[in-house]
Amino acid sequence: MGGERQADRAYSGIFSIINDDRLAVGDRLPSEAQLAQRFAMSRTVVREALVRLAADGITEARRGAGSFVKRRPSDQLAAHVPLLEIAATLGSYEVRFVLEAESARLAATRRSADELDRIEVALEALRTALLSSAPAHAEDMALHRAIAEATANPAFPVALDALVPEVDRIMRAGVDISRSRPPEVIGAMMAEHERIVDAIRVGDADGAALAMRWHLSEGRRRLMP
Repeated sequence: MGGERQADRAYSGIFSIINDDRLAVGDRLPSEAQLAQRFAMSRTVVREALVRLAADGITEARRGAGSFVKRRPSDQLAAHVPLLEIAATLGSYEVRFVLEAESARLAATRRSADELDRIEVALEALRTALLSSAPAHAEDMALHRAIAEATANPAFPVALDALVPEVDRIMRAGVDISRSRPPEVIGAMMAEHERIVDAIRVGDADGAALAMRWHLSEGRRRLMP
């Protein structure tokens, strides 16, 4: 089994320890050596998994003290993402920060009038879905794809389509988790999309990229309690 796959297993194993052992924010994880022994893997593989968990905002390393829980994943996340796929699913955010921020940047300067109309229609469809009790992941994806299509570069929607399995799970989980919280959480989600579209509408490339990165960062945070 390849190192990358082993790192995914280690990531899932540490994720499971946090959930199953009910570790709280600030609790210390077992040491690298203990985790390596527990998973029958090298410390190098465990270290890679910890680096990825930290990048996803779940753990943090403290020099000389080890790794600690930074945020606990929502218990509802497991209903949408199989444990063995959690690493790839959350890891897709790293790709989306690059891909979708640049999509928004380019769409702001390259979109045609027809493409802007499609983005506006997709935004209103998302608003209707989010403010109802209906699923909203398809509308969410449609808006993100409409932005990718407005880059005038077909490689962007193709690249986004390659992430659909992971992004779809995230969007389903994000909406369900947000709906279990106070109404302003859904309101914030909608406002983030509006800021992206507002920037694209007025041709603010940097603003569109920043708004997209903020939306993705907040989306990842919403997966945690």
